[in-house]
Amino acid sequence: MFIAGTDTTYTVLEWAMTELLRHKTVMRKLQDEVRTVAGNRTHVTEEDLVNMNYLKAVIKEILRLHLPVPLLVPRKSMEDIKLEGYDIAAGTQVIVNAWAIARDSSIWEQPLEFKPERFMNSSIDYKGLDFELIPFGAGRRGCPGVSFAISINELVLANLVHQFDWKLPDGVEGKDLDMSEINGLTCRRKYPLLAVATKYDRNE
Repeated sequence: MFIAGTDTTYTVLEWAMTELLRHKTVMRKLQDEVRTVAGNRTHVTEEDLVNMNYLKAVIKEILRLHLPVPLLVPRKSMEDIKLEGYDIAAGTQVIVNAWAIARDSSIWEQPLEFKPERFMNSSIDYKGLDFELIPFGAGRRGCPGVSFAISINELVLANLVHQFDWKLPDGVEGKDLDMSEINGLTCRRKYPLLAVATKYDRNE
């Protein structure tokens, strides 16, 4: 439970900061929203998150493009079924590839592009009712920590972009970032992200 509640969370946040540093327009749009809602307060609160629709879209897009757990917990078929032309016998262990679903070009337009705007006028959510986006699984055995995970990710990311301006070190450009993945308990960056934070001056 500790691993599920920490490893996945920092993996999502690292990918989020990576994509924001690669897409400056998205970073600015997110910062504008967060700083407008939070105003002159030093910290974003949980109550603020309700009014941060673009933040929610960014988190959804990160969960789509960079699922922390790409293969869901194995299931077992309860009865003989035929699915998409495949015969699956009762008792067969089945593993759902949520990573492949989230990058399926028959479901998503430009599936390999980071575009939070795709969720701005979309009812698709990550709670297991929309099968094109199931980072937390679905059904009775979906992740019980989904609400906690989303709250933590939204709150931490909002505070990071609210309190600091960010850039890559040593003149590195976003397009130069190595986006290689490495699989373990989670699907994280092969090379840790290095970024430079500068305290945001609200008086400027």
